[in-house]
Amino acid sequence: MSQQASTPVRTRIAPSPTGFLHLGTARTALYSWAYARHHGGQFVLRIEDTDVARSTQDSVDQILASMKWLGLEYDEGPIYQMQRLERYHAVVDQLIAEGKAYRCYCTPEQLEAMKAAQDARGEKRRYDGTWRPEAGKQLPAVPEGVQPVVRFKNPVDGDVTWNDLVKGPITINNREIDDLIIVRPDGVPTYNFAVVVDDWDMAITHVFRGDEHINNTPWQINIFNALGAQLPVFGHLPIILGDDGQKLSKRRGAVSVTAYEDNGYLPEAMLNYLSRLGWSHGDDELFSSEQMVSWFDGTHLSKSPSQWDPAKLEWVNSQYIKQIDEGRLAALVSAQLAKRGIAADAAQLQPMCSLFKDRCATTVALADWLSMYFADVMPSGEELAAHVTEAVKPAVAALADKFAGIEWNKASIQAAIKEVIAAHGLKMPQLAIPVRVLVCGRAQTPSVDAVLELFSKEKVIERLRGG
Repeated sequence: MSQQASTPVRTRIAPSPTGFLHLGTARTALYSWAYARHHGGQFVLRIEDTDVARSTQDSVDQILASMKWLGLEYDEGPIYQMQRLERYHAVVDQLIAEGKAYRCYCTPEQLEAMKAAQDARGEKRRYDGTWRPEAGKQLPAVPEGVQPVVRFKNPVDGDVTWNDLVKGPITINNREIDDLIIVRPDGVPTYNFAVVVDDWDMAITHVFRGDEHINNTPWQINIFNALGAQLPVFGHLPIILGDDGQKLSKRRGAVSVTAYEDNGYLPEAMLNYLSRLGWSHGDDELFSSEQMVSWFDGTHLSKSPSQWDPAKLEWVNSQYIKQIDEGRLAALVSAQLAKRGIAADAAQLQPMCSLFKDRCATTVALADWLSMYFADVMPSGEELAAHVTEAVKPAVAALADKFAGIEWNKASIQAAIKEVIAAHGLKMPQLAIPVRVLVCGRAQTPSVDAVLELFSKEKVIERLRGG
């Protein structure tokens, strides 16, 4: 089932717009994109919106926004399945005409009775072939008022085998699967049929997806074979586990990709972290998307589930925060502050980001620090009582007076603090910590002279005298 060497590599990601793009799908998108880019191929975005009742435009918009934020640019798409109904119907008509699919008029009540009888006999639940045409078989009379489904006439004998890019050889006997519904009564195709027609039409050569799709693959391979279509190479990725050891999914415990953007993570850090959830390149922990593309050849994919580790993601993000262009970092922090009603331009923020970025894992954490420069601070009663004591207040007042008469720069601030310390017989922490509490609202900051320099002199004096 391997592709010819001359066949251009074409991969795809095909999310369902029944909710946000979650982390597992984002990882699949990343692997599909990287594999296509590694081989100089193409990457396609398809929106699988045949679940009409649950699909929403909001979900589509969120998927597109997530792909854009992550920088996973696609060469074709978005392609919407519901805009391809005529094509699916044409292929279904072809299969029926060739005796490879048939109409089934079983009612829901009949199917429930069928399942109950099989349960009573201790048999595996499966369609019993009532409407499956066979040589010499007399089919029931077509009932009035029943809109049929279309079922694929699955082979009854033999095995379906494929060499999975992740799992290796997998074999499932055709007796384990039955005649799949490929078109619902309303004429909308089901997933397993539409995905085959799409991958065939779009010349998809490699399919990365979650390993929950392994059980779908035999049906899909049989449909590919019935159509005389070239099989893609399948790679089924193990699930991502949450903190509790259970599967991370959009129905259980997962967070949308865009939520990580809102929470101050960088897209390159997210891609770096996601790439390591099921793939490795030696012991490399931090690497660019360009490096990943150069390395990602479909090997070194893990067969075991990965554990989502928020602390590790924070660490990765902190490393990128330290490295990225400070103008871009300041712009991101400006956007975070704007959400809090604080207007601060990036040029003003840039030296502040430079001072505080080593302490922060996200741009939200940076915004938490830098908000003290623009909004009032409220030191806790405990810190005021512990550090701004009656004994130190005269020195604080003297420092405010000293600041009023100096040039406002780091060297002058440092000199003024040293003079007041000497005059009042204090040690540096005895004055620096109260100054931090009053001016910054917290007892721990970077070097106090560097922090104060970025305030206006008037604001520092006001906060010291207000204390």
